[in-house]
Amino acid sequence: MTLQALSGAQIVLPDAILDGQALLIDGEPGDVRIVGLAPTGNIPTDCEVQELDGGWLMPGFIDVQVNGGGDVLFNDMPNVEGLRRIAEAHRRFGTTGIMPTLISDFPGIVDEAIAAGEEALHQKVPGILGVHIEGPHLNTAKKGIHDDTRFATVDADVIARLSVPTTGRRIITLAPELAPQGSVKALTEAGVLVCAGHSMADYDQSRAALEEGLAGFTHLFNAMTQFLSREPGMVGAALEDRRTHFGIIADGLHVHPAALRVAIAARGLEGAMLVTDAMPPVGGMKDQFTLMGTEVQVIDGTCRGPDGTLGGSALTMAQALRNAMEMLGHDIVEASQMASGNPAKFLKLDDVTGAIAPGLRADLVHLDSEYKVRTTWIGGARKDDPE
Repeated sequence: MTLQALSGAQIVLPDAILDGQALLIDGEPGDVRIVGLAPTGNIPTDCEVQELDGGWLMPGFIDVQVNGGGDVLFNDMPNVEGLRRIAEAHRRFGTTGIMPTLISDFPGIVDEAIAAGEEALHQKVPGILGVHIEGPHLNTAKKGIHDDTRFATVDADVIARLSVPTTGRRIITLAPELAPQGSVKALTEAGVLVCAGHSMADYDQSRAALEEGLAGFTHLFNAMTQFLSREPGMVGAALEDRRTHFGIIADGLHVHPAALRVAIAARGLEGAMLVTDAMPPVGGMKDQFTLMGTEVQVIDGTCRGPDGTLGGSALTMAQALRNAMEMLGHDIVEASQMASGNPAKFLKLDDVTGAIAPGLRADLVHLDSEYKVRTTWIGGARKDDPE
């Protein structure tokens, strides 16, 4: 590949914004890396220049909770084609890395989902980083839209199933109070990123899971015990701990923006990850879908079952980024950290992607002056697909 220069946009670094600079990228097809920067008036003559015409060039978004997209639900299509379609749908909105998320299901479907993730990684499907298994080891009292007839207890067979080696990343969301002592530790030692969610765990039970290696918390505030004066709950444990990350659904509907502002102020920006919890309507043509026999419809920008229960979202990462700035008061550097840098660190991929820095993979997004997606690059492969 010829050395390329991406020129004409402001460049969002982990701690600054640069103007008047071009980003240089080079490498083999599918694995193009960031080389460095050059003044726009002094771009090397051997460069192929891509003019971006203003806006912002920043690291591509990384979403660790994606149930579906492009009218596809991962549970209904746990295969490589399903993953490809979901990743393509989210790429339109600046997401260059996803953890496709399986909602609570039977063991055979879990096995299919894990196998599909491995095959997608083997085929190098653009954007697939691994698989997130959200349940079925959850608490019925906090089931949300999940079908609790598919819930199961954690035992040795479950740990073995979830610990199958992966060439990518694997996240497991479970209710720690229902997992036997040592379960979180066993999964963590197998390389699994264990998150707590859909749980009635109190503060002490959450702390115990943290000591076993719990890596994070799935959609903070939603489907977990809350922070109260005499019972800090799971939310309190999440905000107190400095080793973990938590996902936030910044759509203004799942959680009040003030609660998110307080949480980030308490924990620190470095703990927060923007996630979508996206369902099939994102990047699709339909505003409704069926989840385990339940009809779910997009209402006021989110997904709800017949009784009003939240069932994921219709949020995109591009909109989450804009909401982080407009609702939560962050600048674009801070919003980028929550959309890219922090998820990369959580996934232990920050030496590969998640920032604009020499040596990292050219996973990038170009936003126009109104923060709308215009172009993405995954491993340097460009796609113009306006939001």
